[in-house]
Amino acid sequence: MVGIGPGDIALLTQQALAALGDCEVVIGYKTYTRLIGNLVNDKKVISLDMHDEIKRAKLAIKKASQGKDVCVISGGDAGIYGMAGLILELLNKEEKDRIKIEFIPGIPAVSACASLLGAPLMHDFVVISLSDLLTDKELIEKRVRLGCQADFIIVFYNPKSKKRRLLFERIWQILMKYKSSHTPVGIVQNAYRDNEKVEITNLKDMLNSKIIDMSTTIIVGNTKTYVKGKFMITPRGYNLARGKNRRSFTR
Repeated sequence: MVGIGPGDIALLTQQALAALGDCEVVIGYKTYTRLIGNLVNDKKVISLDMHDEIKRAKLAIKKASQGKDVCVISGGDAGIYGMAGLILELLNKEEKDRIKIEFIPGIPAVSACASLLGAPLMHDFVVISLSDLLTDKELIEKRVRLGCQADFIIVFYNPKSKKRRLLFERIWQILMKYKSSHTPVGIVQNAYRDNEKVEITNLKDMLNSKIIDMSTTIIVGNTKTYVKGKFMITPRGYNLARGKNRRSFTR
């Protein structure tokens, strides 16, 4: 199980590069296999469409059961919205005992996008996918409400697609209810890939962005987040802590 990071080959880990170099078969979503194409030209590459996750997983298990060295690739990290959990779920007892599985971490989208925005994740945050294919809309809305009430920085994956727009607008309404309309919002499309775009706006104007789709990650700040120049910053509180220590010492 190999996490290939956000897309730029330079951000692949050395461990991931070694695994891709040693394997015989590479299986993944076609967008991801295309991103690493030059690295696996000498391999058997099996590229499948979105929503073929179960097919990918079963095929990987079958190939590994036949003695093949298989890399199943996921964008970002395989254990974060990736293929790792599904393959573990599908393994039967015999396959579990026979197949050796290794998990190779990758840079997740949340980290990649944050690096392009500055330092928006310096304090507690939550990550929520707005895809309702596998999660009920009501549960997604509940998680957003609770995240707002706890003043978390909120990171959104899969904000909207051509067919799925209403939930995103509903989530924006929830954010506007619990957060200031001036809350900084970072929007990153295609992080570390071709056609990368980065915007910093505020919650009130977030819906006006033209770059929000399934390849976009959105970071909504907390009550302390602010914009300085071209960067978003969420203070960790070091200056405040230093001040408290100083006052304690002078007593």
